[in-house]
Amino acid sequence: MGYILYGDRRSGSAMIELALAEIGAEAELRSVSVDQDAQLAAEYRRINPMGRLPTLILPDGTVVTESTAILLTLEARHPEAGLLPPAADPGRARALRWMMLAASEIYPCVTRYDYPGRFGADTASIRARAVEMARDFWQLVAAGAQPAPFVLGERLSLADLTLAVLSRWMGNEAWMPDNCPPIQALARAVATRPRLAAAWARHFAVPD
Repeated sequence: MGYILYGDRRSGSAMIELALAEIGAEAELRSVSVDQDAQLAAEYRRINPMGRLPTLILPDGTVVTESTAILLTLEARHPEAGLLPPAADPGRARALRWMMLAASEIYPCVTRYDYPGRFGADTASIRARAVEMARDFWQLVAAGAQPAPFVLGERLSLADLTLAVLSRWMGNEAWMPDNCPPIQALARAVATRPRLAAAWARHFAVPD
């Protein structure tokens, strides 16, 4: 049994597909339509009780959920792919810093943008504030990480896969070029990397 990845187009499973492509590992892709709320169906929730995408099943049958946990699991299982620098390398801490900030601060804004009714009755205000907060974080990341084109310069890391995918959501495909060009350039570098281009194209257009 190989990897099995549950996901949907333009969802969080995109970053997992990118990691698998960089590793060179194949996975069976099983579609779970977010548009049809299939992630909330009882059948899927028997696999992932949180009703979220993505979910990765390891070859031994272990279920891994949460995008960051899945990425770190793949990095640990495939150290030869160099998805993060080794433990003693300062670059590992730098990559993890921005990867974790994206997961802990930007991702919750995405949830509020996509499902504002969960957080209150004034859904328009909730969505607008989520966009404002996320874009503040994007500018912080651009200024602090200074990607050139990746967070670690010419070296791709898990941080870049996370940031590239998140940068395509919440209307940011139109906003990034003028307002956060370093992140737009990072996304373009991920999208055009030969090992990643096919996986990226299944989810997003190539950034200008």
